Order: sequence, then C-alpha cells, then structure tokens
Amino acid sequence: MKYEDILRNEEIRAYYEKGNSILLELGYTDHSMAHTVLVAEQAADILREFGYSDHEIELAKIAGLMHDIGNVVNRKHHAEYGAIMANEILKDTDLPMLDRIQVVSTIANHDESTGVASDPITSAVIIADKSDVRRSRVREKDPILYDIHDRVNHAVTERRIECSKDEKLITLHLTIDESACTMYDYFDIFLGRMTMCSRAARILDAQFSLKVNGQKVL
Repeated sequence: MKYEDILRNEEIRAYYEKGNSILLELGYTDHSMAHTVLVAEQAADILREFGYSDHEIELAKIAGLMHDIGNVVNRKHHAEYGAIMANEILKDTDLPMLDRIQVVSTIANHDESTGVASDPITSAVIIADKSDVRRSRVREKDPILYDIHDRVNHAVTERRIECSKDEKLITLHLTIDESACTMYDYFDIFLGRMTMCSRAARILDAQFSLKVNGQKVL
C-alpha cells in the first residue's frame, strides 16, 4: 500500500466528501482532500529536509492524507475515530503491521485537544496540519457572517513553511491583512496549535518559529 493508492481510494474520498459537507453545516473551514493532500506533502517536505528516510516520508504522507477521515463520524474526537477507521482500512492491505500502527498512532494524536507528538512522523504531520491557515479554506461567502476562524483564515494572504536542518529551525511565515484580523484574533484560536507545533519541532531536534508580516511573534 502506497500513498498513491490511498490517494485513489474511493472509500477514503467518499469519507472526506461526506465529512466535509457535515463540517460545512457546522460552520467549519474546508477539510476536504485539498487540505489533507497539502498536509501530506508538507509533512513529507519537513521530514525530507531533516534527513529522514524515504520509508518514514511515505508513512507521513499516508498518515497526513488519512488524518481527518474521522470527521465523517463526528468532529469531536475525530482524531480517535479516524484512527480506528484507518486501522480497519489498512488491515486489508499489504502495509506491514508496525507501519499500520505508526499511521494509526499519528492520526490518533494529531489533534491538539487530546494528542501529543512522540515520534518524527507524527511531529511532521502535526506541524503541517496546524500550519494550514489560508484564505482559500474559508467557505462562507458573506464576510458579515464570518466567525473568528473565517476571519483569521481569510486574513492570511500568503503562507509558507521554511525548514533549516543546519539552523535546527522550522518557521511558519504568514502574510496577514491586519485590517481583517488582529494578532489577538489569531492567537485566540491558534495558540494551542502553535504550542503543539513547538513541542512537535523538538522531537525533530528543532525549534518552531512564527513570523507574521516579516516580524517574529513566536
């Protein structure tokens, strides 16, 4: 079982389509496969930059792609639901048992409310997931109806993650329209996520930094 097989899996695609439609009704930003593909690829880039093996990179991509399938069951505890679902899906593949356990553990621990980074694969997926803040994730068309999550995501006009193995540093660069969102708004909903990223970076023997409009804020 490879990342490309997961990407083409009709069952997983159906879970994301249904889960994302549920989250739309609940007022959440986009959680489609566009988000999970970005997380998978970004997690791979992080591990690649820090010199991890192709095998570890492949597992991070699989876990990143599958990390939000639990939203089809319920947003609350979606990480745990997703881990159970992923285990059932992957049991029927040729993925080795220990690799399956790694993927399941990463999915179960990616959410800041209940999870924790304890290995490089999980750490990379966490950083990639929590750093995905961008205007294109907003689904509400009328700005008057934006909640704080919509305002913060809509305010981000550019984002990128920069990794430096030599400097032992992972930096999330954001360009924010401060007329649409204050830094107080950003940290009101993202402080827990940024704290989780900081702890995850330490597993990779690095520090996590946040720069907004060119200024270091974390």
